[in-house]
Amino acid sequence: MKSKTMVGIVIFVVVLIGVYFGYQKLSENYQSPQAGANTQNTAQAQKTAAPDFVVYDAEGKEVKLSDFKGKPVLINFWASWCPPCQGEMPDFQAEYLKEKDNVVFLMVDLTDGKRETRQTAQQFLTEKNYTFPVYFDEKASAANAYQISSIPTTVLVDAEGNLLKRHIGSVSEETLQAYLALLKQ
Repeated sequence: MKSKTMVGIVIFVVVLIGVYFGYQKLSENYQSPQAGANTQNTAQAQKTAAPDFVVYDAEGKEVKLSDFKGKPVLINFWASWCPPCQGEMPDFQAEYLKEKDNVVFLMVDLTDGKRETRQTAQQFLTEKNYTFPVYFDEKASAANAYQISSIPTTVLVDAEGNLLKRHIGSVSEETLQAYLALLKQ
């Protein structure tokens, strides 16, 4: 009985040591966005270039974030099956109608081809009468560039292509309006 306990303790210690060194090795390769609870400032003292990505418009044409350089951009990562995403969409639609001449709205649908397809997204948009432009992230280019692990996520990019803010979770109407005001400065 005593020898089984000792073997168990030795195995447990070896596993802990392996986890520790594995974590250290992975941490060296991972660059996390700046820490913050729900909203993260990513370009206060020093400007940080927004990572470029490729998504596809409704006609299947390739679109890059860099195509919009010179204009402020609001990126929203979403999917039609996501209740918090659905909840914020009416505010995005209303603000898009007001601000579409001042701010580029990149509504990026996380199209994985299984849970979310172009068809399910387009059906959702049609049923709700949303007219903002939607771009499909079929190859996860945008999701990977911004390390999206939770949706909705909203990212603000200034006209020079620098990150201003990253907001994880639903955006209230007031917060969305404040973000748009920040983008137009």
